[in-house]
Amino acid sequence: MSFFILFSFVLTAQPRQQRNPEEMAKRQTEEVKKAVNLNDKQEKQVYDLYLESGKKMSAMREESQQGGFEGIREKMGEIREEQNKKMKSILTDAQWKKYEKFQEERAAARRRGGGGRPGGNR
Repeated sequence: MSFFILFSFVLTAQPRQQRNPEEMAKRQTEEVKKAVNLNDKQEKQVYDLYLESGKKMSAMREESQQGGFEGIREKMGEIREEQNKKMKSILTDAQWKKYEKFQEERAAARRRGGGGRPGGNR
C-alpha cells in the first residue's frame, strides 16, 4: 500500500513538461485560428504575439527556478494583459467576441482539469 502512495507522490511531483515558446506559439495560434477564423495576416500577427509573450514568460520561469519568485504571478498577469490588448487590436469586433468566449471555455476546462483546451485533456 505504501508503495502505491509513494509512487503516486512521485508521479505528481514530476514537473510539467515545458514546450519551447515556438511550439507553444504555433499550438496557441492554431487554436485561435480555428476558434475565430483568422485570415493569413492575422495568423502571422497572432503567432508573433504569442511568441513574444511566450519568450517573456519562459524567461520568467527560468528566473523563478533560480529563486526569483517575487512578483512572478503579477508580472505574468501583466504580460497577459498586454497580450490581450494587442490581440484586441489584431482581431475584428466579431472575432474578439469569439476569442473572449474561447478564453472562457479554456479557463473552464482548466478548472475541470481538462488541460486548458475546451473539450478535453492534452
